[in-house]
Amino acid sequence: MEGGNSPNLQLQQLPLATAAVSVQPHTDSFSYKENLIGALLAIFGHLVTSIALNLQKYSHIRLAGSKDPRAYFKTKTWWCGLFLLVLGELGVFSSYAFAPLSLIVPLSAVSIIASAIIGIIFIKEKWKPKDFLRRYVLSFVGCGLAIVGTYLLITFGPNSHEKMTGENITRHLVSWPFLLYMLVEIIIFCLLLYFYKEKNANYIVVILLLVALLGSMTVVTVKAVAGMIVVSIQGNLQLDYPIFYIMLVCMIATAIFQATFLAQASQLYDSSQIASIGYILSTTAAITAGATFYLDFTGEDVLHICMFALGCLIAFLGVFLITRNKKKSVPFEPYISMDAMPGMQNMHDKGIAVQPDLKASFSYGALENNDNMPEIYTPATLPIVQEQHGSKGVSAPPYRVLEHSKKE
Repeated sequence: MEGGNSPNLQLQQLPLATAAVSVQPHTDSFSYKENLIGALLAIFGHLVTSIALNLQKYSHIRLAGSKDPRAYFKTKTWWCGLFLLVLGELGVFSSYAFAPLSLIVPLSAVSIIASAIIGIIFIKEKWKPKDFLRRYVLSFVGCGLAIVGTYLLITFGPNSHEKMTGENITRHLVSWPFLLYMLVEIIIFCLLLYFYKEKNANYIVVILLLVALLGSMTVVTVKAVAGMIVVSIQGNLQLDYPIFYIMLVCMIATAIFQATFLAQASQLYDSSQIASIGYILSTTAAITAGATFYLDFTGEDVLHICMFALGCLIAFLGVFLITRNKKKSVPFEPYISMDAMPGMQNMHDKGIAVQPDLKASFSYGALENNDNMPEIYTPATLPIVQEQHGSKGVSAPPYRVLEHSKKE
């Protein structure tokens, strides 16, 4: 009986084994195909967005340099830039539904590469070949490193895929790794916000860390919303789950607060510094959030994780070199230094009235202390002298001009 049953058991197990072997390569190839689709959509979206922003900037500059009385929103160039901007943002938004979060976020370096190339192509200054290479050698090296880093990110990116259904997102939302991550992030965010608001710690790292922490939650919710919309389009409706609207509200709220902090940072620091430091901090925070919430690196071997980390570092270095080469904008400084006036406050005195320096010159129109300059270059002073009125009722002038001397 046992000998007769063993061949039957073997015949029943063989088709199951072959079926398991045939399904696995298909899922792997399909997941790599989804990675490629998501990466191409992200690259296309960031490239189009960069072109759109430069078009809108060009329309503003052209109107400012001409006598055209039209507003910027009445020009075709600005509307073309707006259309491309919406198209690019839709491309980036849809890319989150196909590829893992940790793969899509670092690809925002494409917009910085595109902006650098557009700036070099459309520059109006004429340079000699040697001066041109010397001036833009850091940009060329940075673009090359960023492209190499992007290639490594796409090649060795995480390959975890799951359908963004309401049950899966709810399960990830209440998992203990993400709850622990949220607790740590909320504590860090509150501490940074306290130092920023109460202690006036207007450092660029503090502001951009606030932006990065908010941005990590933004990309997590964007992936959830985009994935549920794609699954609904495929036939499995997910819009009736409450988690969809919770993620949608969180996405809008975090994006608004993120834009607010970015606007405050742009008023204090140069755009090149914001671009480089913001990209590094935001990408690091977003990858950490994706690895915690969506478990992007589950099942990945050590080689792929190390090569992915190497690609991120190379992309970081490339972005830093690109933004390092940009000219820093010099703010306009008036001839009269307002912070040298008694009682005037400026943005650096932290609410304390600035007192005049008794050791410095009292000539508010001078750039430097002019006590050691020749007497003919020093301004005349008009000290007020109290005069007693005469008995005849003739009033004397309230002041009289004295000769200026170095002793006085």
